[in-house]
Order: sequence, then structure tokens, then C-alpha cells
Amino acid sequence: MRWAEIDAQQIVFNAHYLMYFDTAVAGYWRALGDAVRTRRWKRCGGDLFVRKATLEYLGSARLRRRPRRSACAARGSATRRFAFVAGAFRQEQLLVSGELIYVFADPDGQGAACRCRAELRELFESFEAGEPMVDVRVGSWRELEAAARPIRAEVFIAEQKIPAEMEWDDADADAVHAVAFNRLGRALGTGRMLEHVPGVAKIGRMAVAASSRHSGVGRAVLDALLDAARARGDREAVLHAQLGAAPFYERAGFVRRGPEFDEAGIAHVEMLRVL
Repeated sequence: MRWAEIDAQQIVFNAHYLMYFDTAVAGYWRALGDAVRTRRWKRCGGDLFVRKATLEYLGSARLRRRPRRSACAARGSATRRFAFVAGAFRQEQLLVSGELIYVFADPDGQGAACRCRAELRELFESFEAGEPMVDVRVGSWRELEAAARPIRAEVFIAEQKIPAEMEWDDADADAVHAVAFNRLGRALGTGRMLEHVPGVAKIGRMAVAASSRHSGVGRAVLDALLDAARARGDREAVLHAQLGAAPFYERAGFVRRGPEFDEAGIAHVEMLRVL
């Protein structure tokens, strides 16, 4: 808990719980596979707006005793309304509960309510039922270039400042590619696999759109490429990981091999996994 969040009573100021719950709801959107960003809603005829927010205070969070926060969605009775229930906890003790009512409305009609298309209702219902929100497709560069290229350009060229002539190479034509899509068809992440030497796959060009990171998209792409390597009969997989991404690959079973080295001006380390 930060000092700026504490009031004169040395407890969290009541209005901050709305910020906590809004952060939790943002995590919920991310878990949906980035399916709710404003420009995506337009294809469904509107956007989500908060209509009502209700909080009930049962206890107080204090300085240096950070609450654990959670949120979940509850399906509303009307097709245009969604209710989120949220709670701030200390261990198992519920400190504050909340309910956020969102209405799906036409932003160009001064908030006039409109009906949400069935695909959006199904999106929430599928997530609440535990169904996967990301579909990973594996194929050739010819099949997946249109989806993979913008992600790689955004992450490697625009964000990491890697020269375009270093990003695009002839290996794309021979590689196995994987692209993760959300339920509304937007590409979220990509990667490719080459034959390093016979029996050894080389994973590379792993990139996830900034808004979809830390939501399992990268792991879904990596697992799909490793499955493709196993299906091909490879016994090992290697990759050159940026140092910041090394822990991600370690959690996926890769181990570091050799010293750090520079690649495209970024520190890397080689990593290996037995398949």
C-alpha cells in the first residue's frame, strides 16, 4: 500500500477502492484476449460505459498491508448490461465488496442504449465457463503473414528499434509460424520455428502485442511451436532469448546455455529445452 493512498485515519481512502476494482476489471479484459479495446467494439455497434458503481465497506486496508484484489463478471438479465462483482481481501477476509454495472451503448448517440450483438454475450459466457480465449493457428508464412507481420513490426521495429532490414529475412518463407487470435479475430502474438540442425528446432521472432502481455498469449504461441517441433520429430529446441524474457522461457522448461551476447543491439542468452 502506498503512502498517497492513506487518509488522515491511516487507512486507505475510500475512493481508492474504485481504482483497485477498475485495475482488476482491466485484468479481466486482458484475460479475454484483448477483445474489448474500443476500436474492436465498434464492429459490434457500440462501447461499454459504467452506469452504476456500488461499494460496501466491511473493513479497512492499511499502510504496508496491501489487499489482495479480485474481480469476476456476472451475466446481466438484459442483453445490453453487464455486471462485475469485485472484492478487496486481506488473506481470506473480505474488506470491501463492489458491483460495477456497465451498459453497452452507442457512443455517437450520446449514450443511448443499444443491444449488444450475440458474439459479445457469448464471449463473456465462454470465459466464465472456462473456455480458452485464444486460438493459436500454425502454418506457413504465406498463410499467416498478414496477421504476423504487423505484430512483429510493432514489437521489434517500432518498440525495440530493430532495423527493418534485420527483422525481415528469407527464413520466413521456410519457417513454421504460429499466430494467436482472440475470439473476435484479432491477432495478439506470433512466433516462428526453423530447423537449426537435424533434430533441433530453433524458436524465434516471438512477439506479443503490448496490450496482451502477461495474459498467457506468449506461452500459447510457444507451446504451439513446441508441439509442431515434436510432431516433426525434433528432440530439442533452442532459442536466443532477450535477457528480460529469459525468466518466461525458464518457466516453460528452457535452461540457459553459454554466456550472454549481443544481437541487434540487445543482450541475449541462448536457451535449450529437451522435447
